[in-house]
Amino acid sequence: MLKRGRGIEIKTRSELEAMRAAGIVVARALRLMTEHAAAGVSTGELDELAEQTIRDAGAVPSFKGYHGFPASICSSVNEQVVHGIPAREQVLADGDLVSVDCGAILDGWHGDAAVTILIGAASEADRKLSEATRACMLAGIEAAVVGAKLTDISFAIESSVHRSDEADGVEYGIVTDYGGHGIGTQMHMEPFLPNYGKPGKGPKLRAGMAIAIEPMLTLGTDQTTELSDGWTVVTADGTRAAHWEHSVAITDEGPWVLTAPED
Repeated sequence: MLKRGRGIEIKTRSELEAMRAAGIVVARALRLMTEHAAAGVSTGELDELAEQTIRDAGAVPSFKGYHGFPASICSSVNEQVVHGIPAREQVLADGDLVSVDCGAILDGWHGDAAVTILIGAASEADRKLSEATRACMLAGIEAAVVGAKLTDISFAIESSVHRSDEADGVEYGIVTDYGGHGIGTQMHMEPFLPNYGKPGKGPKLRAGMAIAIEPMLTLGTDQTTELSDGWTVVTADGTRAAHWEHSVAITDEGPWVLTAPED
């Protein structure tokens, strides 16, 4: 039975297992995106493959039709941060950086995850950017434990970014306008999770909560602009961006990554 904790949906173990089933569908789709994304392939083709994969699993693409969004994935290329609209006319080229965000609904439960894919001979700067973004996502996941406060996750993400800054000799921009969110019977739920901030603030994490942890980093600014299509978000200074995301359950045994690949 669903319960509420300060406005945050609390799931039973069986309900989290249902979310894991949805998460596996998302993981399969993202694995195929990673395998098929290459120079000469369009983001529209990736979108069609993702939708077919999701529907073949008996699930529904959660993005398609969401507030009018026209596709089953978000494909954000180079300076695009999030919510890029895939198109047959957008053909990936050698050296591109593409973040693919994917969601699926299975038996009423949502899964949501994102990966950043390097196309062909990617630059060292882009590789490090993607690795730094994935590393801070993993740091956030590690902090998602029973008894912690919500912004302990935020602090873990920001601290990881600063470690990458020092290691890579780059000051990565932490996108401030977007962040993680609760997930379960809806794709976007309370609480909103900033990707930076002081620890010890916000609601206490309880077993049964599920949160999408999704940092977005740039090679420059932390500021973004939305394009005239009403969806695509780009860096304000034109620098490249990366985006990694997992849906994570808070359990008494520790964080459970619901969108992790099966293997």
